[in-house]
This record gives sequence, structure tokens and C-alpha cells, in this order.
Amino acid sequence: MPTLFGRDALLTAIEDRLLSGGGIALHGPPGIGRSALLDAVADNAVARRERVLRLRPARGERGLAYAGVADLVRQVPPDAVAALAPATRHALAALRQGRPSRTGVPALARRQVLSELLAHCARPAPVLIVLDDAQWLDPESAELIGYAMRRHRDHRIRMIAAERRPDLRDRRRAELPDHRARRAARLCPAPVTELPVPPLEPDDLTALLEARGLPCRTASRLHEASAGNPFLALALGGAVAAGPAWRPAPLPPDALALTRELLSCLDAEVTQTLLVAALATEPTVTLLLRAGRADAVRDLRLAVAAGVVRVSGEAIRFTPPLLAQVLADETPAAARSGVHAALAEAAFDPVESIRQRALRTIKADAAVATHLAGAAQRCATRGNDRTAAELFLLAADRCPHGLAADRLDWLVTAARLALTGGAPALAGRAAEAVIAADAPAGHRVRARVVLLDLAGQGLAEMGETFAAALAEAGDDPALLAPVRLRLTWQAFLTGDADRAADEARRSEQAARRAGDPTTEAMALSVLAQIQRMRGEPEWRDTLDRALALPAAPAPDWLHYGPQYMAARFALFDDRLDEARADLLGLLAVAEHDRIGEARVEVLRSLSEVATRAGRCQEALRYAHRAVRAAQDAGLSPGPTWYTAAVAELAGGSLSAAAAIARRGIRASEQEGDGLYLRRNLHALGQASLRSGDTRAGVAALRRLRDLEVSSGSADPMIVRWHADLATGLAALGEHAEAAETLVRARAAAARLGSTPALAGYLDRAAAIVHSESGQADSAVELSTAAARLFETLRQPVEQAHALLVIGGAERRRRRYAAARMAIGAALALFMAADARPWTEETERALARTEGSVAPDRGLTSTELRIAQMVRDGASNREIANRLYLSVKTVEATLTRVYRKLGVRSRTQLALVAELTHAE
Repeated sequence: MPTLFGRDALLTAIEDRLLSGGGIALHGPPGIGRSALLDAVADNAVARRERVLRLRPARGERGLAYAGVADLVRQVPPDAVAALAPATRHALAALRQGRPSRTGVPALARRQVLSELLAHCARPAPVLIVLDDAQWLDPESAELIGYAMRRHRDHRIRMIAAERRPDLRDRRRAELPDHRARRAARLCPAPVTELPVPPLEPDDLTALLEARGLPCRTASRLHEASAGNPFLALALGGAVAAGPAWRPAPLPPDALALTRELLSCLDAEVTQTLLVAALATEPTVTLLLRAGRADAVRDLRLAVAAGVVRVSGEAIRFTPPLLAQVLADETPAAARSGVHAALAEAAFDPVESIRQRALRTIKADAAVATHLAGAAQRCATRGNDRTAAELFLLAADRCPHGLAADRLDWLVTAARLALTGGAPALAGRAAEAVIAADAPAGHRVRARVVLLDLAGQGLAEMGETFAAALAEAGDDPALLAPVRLRLTWQAFLTGDADRAADEARRSEQAARRAGDPTTEAMALSVLAQIQRMRGEPEWRDTLDRALALPAAPAPDWLHYGPQYMAARFALFDDRLDEARADLLGLLAVAEHDRIGEARVEVLRSLSEVATRAGRCQEALRYAHRAVRAAQDAGLSPGPTWYTAAVAELAGGSLSAAAAIARRGIRASEQEGDGLYLRRNLHALGQASLRSGDTRAGVAALRRLRDLEVSSGSADPMIVRWHADLATGLAALGEHAEAAETLVRARAAAARLGSTPALAGYLDRAAAIVHSESGQADSAVELSTAAARLFETLRQPVEQAHALLVIGGAERRRRRYAAARMAIGAALALFMAADARPWTEETERALARTEGSVAPDRGLTSTELRIAQMVRDGASNREIANRLYLSVKTVEATLTRVYRKLGVRSRTQLALVAELTHAE
């Protein structure tokens, strides 16, 4: 059975309600996945050995009388037909041929044919009727099926029917309060449960698209384009993945057909109102009324019922957004011109009025072009970059030959403003127009830099653009500096640290000659990062030089500036309060970032700070914000999935952390992002080790180690994998390799003068190695020192982890009271930090120190204590009184204990407990 993504809860609700009897009526727009749900329900019924009768009428069959019933009765077994009375069999024979029974058969007998047939079918096994596309079922079949279902109220005949949203071209029918999904509901046996099939959530849609082979970045950005409609997302996926993100691809035929189908159910008046909304920059209800759509409120109510728009207060949004594009593209130019004229008169903003007047025609006109450029300049001065970019583009499109030089200036300006205004399609269009024209070298280089910035973390694929930009820049330092800076980022992302450092120095020198302190500071910042990664102590001087420059990176480039780099280094050095304060200040600036990357990076860093500081749920919130922001901006998901995996390791769940880290690994491999490939491997290694899959964890960490060596990375403070690898190796009995891993990490730390926190990580790992090697005494000493250090650094999760190691070592020394004390202290710290995975692991460790009943079966500490009291002969009421619980709570807990231990009675539980205790 094909995997259903994001439908588990809905499928469970359907199954539960069907098994209790009655019918289910599903409804939703085309492409939402109704058929896939019906397939899953049918497969589950077949697995339960039920008889499934499938019916899926086509659009053209609605006018064929009894076509649906004919399809249904063809699936009935011969023995059920043979059991019918002769008159009923004659009527059935006619229905098999898709025609009414012959004259003379009583009407009641004709109506009872299907009812009797289903009753015979249900005798050996329950019957489930699965009806898809109920809106196309012919009326005669609908009458017979509805009659039969009303006659069967037992649990042996059930039905699930699905239909698309209704046709709203019949305005009188559409305005009835029960117009949605009522036909499917009328066909089902009572009691009927009506359920909408909702759009898929972003993560579920991404998983579906990845499973179909789409790149992770493409999958992440398709949710908004498709409004969560899986069929539409799959149709759009191939076109989006085929070209760069800034170049709109032609709408695939399947996507175009689906959008046309979504619009086809609307009458002409509703469609005209939606056209006005589609051509407005920011459509509102009031604007539509001012533009002459007097029935706008009613039209929008119908459009909302059809699922093509959402109205929130005044704001109107198409769902999916490309409906607006299709509606505008398929409207004749003359009709669009009239709408633009109406919107120009209705606009509150004079700039919007200018824009709408310009859109009425594409004719070249010097006066119009100059007027648009002036309005664009005023918008840019006010910081409205997106509108300014669009107006500059409109001016360029209407520019006559006599203003060719102005046209190129406007296009270059439009490209940069569209980029900073968060309009990649506009930016790409303007930049490519400059490159296609006979433009001066400076204009062409600036246009190519915009295309490089649009590539984001896909710079590895932009070799041709880089080569052309360098050739056109020549010896001009003002043009070379930004190109060399982006070459630095490309080399850094692909793991070529030597080339990255060389390009950073070249960019810094060119920027200094050109008098460009902002580019110079960004070049020095990335150089400091490279130097620190490679273990070169000069990084401090390099960062200080960057901080001293009068640089003012725009909000979009904040994450490349020295202030952000200083905050990251504070995080690396465990100066957590300093890092958090600096990052919160930067977040206030980054919120104005229209590209989105700076905001994502600051949110990611805040999540990492919160994780290390023991604020685990805060870490999860920041991580989820970063993931959503990256999806909205169309950025590579690898970095944010790493952050989310780390946050899940601390405060979420190990299974979620492992799944997210695997997705991050795939995304980083697809993007050629060596840096976050290594970091996601670290998260996966940790999740695997803590889940008990030690070999998989060690394999991931060994791969990370090899990649670190090949990339020249030397600072063990940045990605702290050494302690985790040593821990996994010790668990596998590879004690020599574990010890060697720690020796190398300590040598690198000594060479770099790293902060004390790294010593705590390494001491704790060394304690585990010693404990696994039978040296429990030294293990206790090392882990105790680590716990005290982390307490001083105010890192409660790391402190609790060290206490957990102490408990394990004490248990090996058979000092069970000391072990319980250490593990209990760790549990208190984990619970205070809301570190849920650690809390569960620690409860199991505490259970093992208390003579756990079948410790490997996952009893919590409360379950364990109750099981031990049962072993000692206590009644449920006595247990409740001693533990200050209710008797019902004790009974429920015992039920879980029985299930986990595979026993059915208190006697069996006591026997299991005695055996375990004896062992």
C-alpha cells in the first residue's frame, strides 16, 4: 500500500467511526487526496477480510441512468445473486445492463433489489462500499443506493463516500447553508460523519515530495505555491526543480488543468470579482467595493466555500496563490485593462494608482516611464524596496529608444531592490534583462552579483556566472570585491577552506582599495571564521579588524557581518549570556530582512544558545521559527534542520531528531554544503547513540571525522563530535581508538587555547571510556570534575549528563545508594530544564539502580515502584495511599505495566518481579 503522508490522524478517525457503524462523507477540493484516503481505507478493510465494493463514476456518466448501480452489482458474488427471489433477479439483470427493470415490476421491488443484494453479501463478511467522486453519480443510482443504505443500520454494511467541493455556478444552490458535501452524506447509512480532507502541513508535504525524488529545497518551498494540495505540489514540483528559483517556469499542464477545474465551479460574477482581486497588489474587501464590485462580500463568501480564497478580516488571499496568475493570464488584455483602470480609481495609495494606470498598456512612452521612475525612487527612499523594484521594471518596459541608458540604470536598480525586497522573480527578471542587453561592464557585473545572491547556498552551481563576472570586472576593485566575496562563500560552503581564505583576502584587499568598508568587514568576518575553524590563532585579530571598520551591513546581510560573527564565537566559547544578548539585539534588526536568510541565521543561533543553556523548550520554539522562515524564503533546509535536530535531542524526541538529521544530510548533500553535512551527521550520530543503535551512531561520527580532516577543520569547539565518538567507540569495545580520539581533541584544544567547557565534554567522555574499561574509580573522578565544571558554566543539561555518567560508574562499583543519588540529581536537573528525552533515559537508569522489574522493557520510575509494591503484596488502595495517588491511577498504571511485561495478573507480575530480583 502506498505511504500516506500527514493523514494518520484522519485515517484513524475514519477507521474508528466506520468500525462503530454508519457512514463517512469526505469532501475537499480536487487534488487534495480524497482518492488516496479511500484506497487506504479499502486496503485496510480487505486486510480485515471484509468485502469491499468500489465505485468511482466519471464526469460523463452522470447522465447514464443506473450506470453506478450496474458497476456496483457486477462486483457482487454469484451466490448472493442466486439467493435472491426470481422477481428480484429479473430486476437485477436489468440493472446489470444499466437500465431500469421491465414494466410490471413493482416500484418497491425495484428499489429493494440493491438492499436485498447487500444483505446477502454481508452474511459471510461485513461489506464496505467505497464511493469516490460522488458528485458524478447518476441520480437513478444515487436513489437506489441511498434507499438501500437507509434500510441497513447494522454494523455489517457500511459506506464511505467522497466528493469534491460543489459546483457554485448555480448561485441559488450555492447559497443554501448545507451545500457542502451534502450529496455524499445523503448516500451514507446513519449515523453519518462528515469530514473535510484538509491541506497537508508543510513537513508532511515536504516528506511526500522528497519521497517522489524532488530536491529538499524545492520540496520545502512548494507548500505555499500549492497551498498544501498534494496533487498540485507534485504537478508543480518538476517545473520548479528544473530551473533557478528566480525564473518562473511554465505552468505544467496538470497544474493548469487543476487550477482551471478549481475556477470552473464559479459563476461569471464571482470570477469577475476574483479577477479584480488577482490584479490588485494587496486585495481587500473594501478595495473591491471601491472598484465597482458591489456584490463583493457575497462573491467572496462563495469563493471561500469553493476553497479558492481565504478572507482574514479585510485581506484576501488566493489558495493556492497561482490561481491569481491563471485567472489574470487567461483574461483578454482588454478586460484586464478595464480592471486596472478601475483599480487605479479605487486605490488609496497614489503610488498604487500610478502602478495600475501604467499596467493598462505596455506602449513605450517617455513621460510615463519617467513618471514611474520618479515614483520608484520615492518608494526606495521610504524603504519600500519591493514596490520600488516593480515600478522601476514598469518604467524600463515602457522606455523608448531615446532613454536606453536610463533603462539600464533602472533595471540594475530594480534587480538589487527586488532582491532586498524579497521578490526573487522580479530580481531575476531585471538582472537577466541587463545581461541580455548591450550594457556596460559595470551594469553586467552588478546584475550577475544579484543572480549569485539569488542562488543562496546553491553557489556551487554558479561557476559560469562567476567566470563571466570576473572577466567583466577586469581590474576594477569596486566590481571585483563583491564577486570575490561571493567566491569566498562558495568555497567555504563546499568545504575548500584554503581557496575560501585566499578569496577572502582578495576580496578584503579589493574592498579596501575601492573604499567599501562593508564588503571589507564581511570578507574579514568570513576569514576569521575560516581561521578559527582551521585552528589559526590569528582569528581574534582578524575579527577585531572587522569590528573596527565603519561597516553597516543591511539587514539582509547581517549574518555575514562582524557583529553576528562575534556572537557566534561567543556561543562557541560558551559565553552564553553574552551570545544571547547580542543575538537578541541582532534579531530586532534581522526582522526587517526581506530575503530571510539573516533572520533564519539569528533564530538558529538563539536556538543553539538556548539548548546549551538548558532552556530546551525555548530552543525548540526558536528552531521551529527558523525552519518556517527558511521554508518561506526558499532557503536550503540543511542548516535549519540541523538546528531543529539539536533542539529535538534536548527537548523533543530522539526519533524526531534522527529523522530531521537524515533530512538535513540529504539536503546538504544535494546542495554541496559540506559544513552542514558534517553538523547533521553529528546530530544523527548523537540520536543513534542515545537510542541504543551504537554502530549506526559510530558510523555517522566516523564519517564526520573523515570529512573534518579533509576540509581542514581543526577547532573541536565548533562541532563537538570528539566526545560523542569516543563514547560510542567505548561502548563497542574500541577502547584504544576512543582514547586516541580524546588525545587528539585535547591536543587541538591546547593549541587553540579553548575554553574550559571543552575540557568538561572530554572529561565526561573519558569517564565513560574508563568505566567501560573497568576503571570505575577514575571514571567517577573525571565525571565529578565535569559535573562541577558545567555547574560553574551554568549548563544544566551538560551537568546532568555528567551526573548520569557518575551514576553509571557508581553502579559498576556496586555503590547503589551513590548511584541513585547521582542519577536522582540528574533527573531533577533534566526535569527542570524540560529536557524530555534525557528525562526518559534517566528514569530508566534510575529504575535499573532500584532492582528494576525487567529493566529492558521500558518501565518508568512510577511504574517500577508500583510493580515492586505489588511484588511485596500491597493492594491497589495501599499503593494509592503510600504514593498519594488515586486508586484509578494505580489501576491504569498497572494496566500499562502488564502490557509492557507481557503478564495478565498480579500473580504473574509477582513471579516476574521475583525472578528479576533474584537475578
